[in-house]
Amino acid sequence: MNENSKISSLKGIGEKTEALFGKAGVYTIGDLLRYYPRGYDVYDDPVSIGEAQEGKTVTITGAIFGKVQVSKNRNMQVTTLYLKDITGTLKVIWFRMPFLRNTLGRGGVITLRGRIVRKRDGLVMEHPEIFYPSVKYEEKRNTMQPVYPLTAGLTNNAVKKAMSQAVEFLDSKQEFLPADLCIQYGLAEYDYAVKGIHFPEDKEEFYHARERLVFEEFLVFILSLRFLKSREDKAVNGFQFEEQEKIEMFLNALPYELTSAQKKVWMEMKRDMSGPHVMSRLVQGDVGSGKTIVALLGLMYAGLNGYQGALMAPTEVLAKQHYENISLMFAQYKIPLKTVLLTGSMTAKEKRGVYETIASGEADIIVGTHALIQEKAVYKNLALVVTDEQHRFGVKQRERLAGKGQMPHILVMSATPIPRTLAIILYGDLDISVIDELPKNRLPIKNCVVDTGYRNTAYHFMQKQVEAGRQCYVICPMVEESENMEAENVIDYTQLLRESLGSGIQIAYLHGKMKQAEKDEIMEAFGRNEIQILVSTTVIEVGIDVPNATVMMIENAERFGLAQLHQLRGRVGRGKHQSYCIFMSASKAKETKERLEILNKSNDGFFIASEDLRLRGPGDLFGIRQSGLLDFRLGDVFQDAKILQKANEAASRLLAEDPELKQEDHIKLKEHIQHYMSEIMLETTL
Repeated sequence: MNENSKISSLKGIGEKTEALFGKAGVYTIGDLLRYYPRGYDVYDDPVSIGEAQEGKTVTITGAIFGKVQVSKNRNMQVTTLYLKDITGTLKVIWFRMPFLRNTLGRGGVITLRGRIVRKRDGLVMEHPEIFYPSVKYEEKRNTMQPVYPLTAGLTNNAVKKAMSQAVEFLDSKQEFLPADLCIQYGLAEYDYAVKGIHFPEDKEEFYHARERLVFEEFLVFILSLRFLKSREDKAVNGFQFEEQEKIEMFLNALPYELTSAQKKVWMEMKRDMSGPHVMSRLVQGDVGSGKTIVALLGLMYAGLNGYQGALMAPTEVLAKQHYENISLMFAQYKIPLKTVLLTGSMTAKEKRGVYETIASGEADIIVGTHALIQEKAVYKNLALVVTDEQHRFGVKQRERLAGKGQMPHILVMSATPIPRTLAIILYGDLDISVIDELPKNRLPIKNCVVDTGYRNTAYHFMQKQVEAGRQCYVICPMVEESENMEAENVIDYTQLLRESLGSGIQIAYLHGKMKQAEKDEIMEAFGRNEIQILVSTTVIEVGIDVPNATVMMIENAERFGLAQLHQLRGRVGRGKHQSYCIFMSASKAKETKERLEILNKSNDGFFIASEDLRLRGPGDLFGIRQSGLLDFRLGDVFQDAKILQKANEAASRLLAEDPELKQEDHIKLKEHIQHYMSEIMLETTL
């Protein structure tokens, strides 16, 4: 048995469990070993009820006070008990666990571990783990238990059982990093690191294991980019571009002038598109910096030169908004280009009609989602593809888009503010342009960082904004301990808000468990101001542009990274009205206040990203992932910036010594990179 063996070769994994693992992308023992925990339950010493803080996961030992109750709440059974110690009494609730009334009904001393949240009636411990009798907690005290990402039907316990068998197959022969590299950077051996990431003895072992695996992940990624870049540098530009007078006329007719940064990027794009090689360019710009108009100029440049341009958006609702805005602008400014929309939810008949206009060349600009690269979409002469960082794709996707024609130019748009030093590493296959100034007509967002005592004042402020015709967002963090509670978290909050603000205001919710069509419907209704307040998890991060939304209130702001908070804040401040962002924090920690104060003082995403890096400490690794950028399995661009820089340095040294990685001690690493490029980077980045 080895890493290529099927997961069903492990004890206790039958057909049904194998299928559940398959849904999570785990088919072999190797896949399982790379199925890293999304976090850890760290079983610290118990605290008293009086010490319990909102937003924290704590362990409390106390006596069951009174009867255990079961009630119905919106077709869901809720079990409630009260826990008492010498410092106070705490309400505790569980969802869909009515049998606990019999289990715990005898009373006595119990130990519970769970997250403290604030409900209408005060602090509540939600859905905790039970240790009954209390002495059972001692078995887990001071340990780190892995918490895995799960799919419906797959339990954390099932993954742990399979993993404990899988790690037994690890040995030193599976090492693929050169020995001198491991020594130079103080990296753990591969087998030690994989065991240590899944079942760490303590925090020190966890850090050492994680550092090795993150370094490895970054190194393989960077080396893949370097090889990709060398291939792309040779791609010849097969398109002939000439200056287009209509673009200058369009720019002169706009009610605003492009900023100096926008003009500079536009010149760089024009130079690339008419140059000897195919363009691969990243346009990095803060939220609201005007990246979309620059992308539109590129699409117009392609269209007016007789070629086709495609704009790929991450969601259907955003694709529709782009399509409508572009069509409106072309009509208003008399630009003789035809724009069409192509999305997955269109009927077969609608799609056929669009396919015909694309294939014939009648469609100049094609806007859509990933449906743009499906086999049925055949382009006549596609010269430019504009996408965003969520849709980065490799050579195979580009070749598919090219169809029978030439290799198209690629423009990647990024609203994630990354310090330039890191951007150069992360986007090694792309030339980088930066839009580092905001349009003159943008009013800066007014920010405030407050504690939970300000909540009613914030509600009153939102009510006033709605009365003035404006709209608001409220962001609730996902419940880390149980992602199934994400929906309840948002639904409960929506109900609380409706009771606080009354029936005169339309309040709706949005969360990740909803179907895409349902999410799109809610977003479109919000865009039409049929919904005044939208309560959401971070799924709103990639939403439509709603210029009328002026308030963003973020609950438990301490649970997000600064970069993500800045992205969320960017949902407001897009119109002519003054906008506001309220960061509400339940944490009293000095470090948290210092971090959030950066957002209070600045709306500059690049400054915030730099400060985010400066303030990072190893303790942050037990928090949520901060950026989600490029979707690394373990690494995070912000919290692992130093490791990223070391991996980049190592990649440069390796390629300087052995450009093709042909030396004996580099062969295993080269094989690993080839596997990564063929199966991960080039196939699944969409």
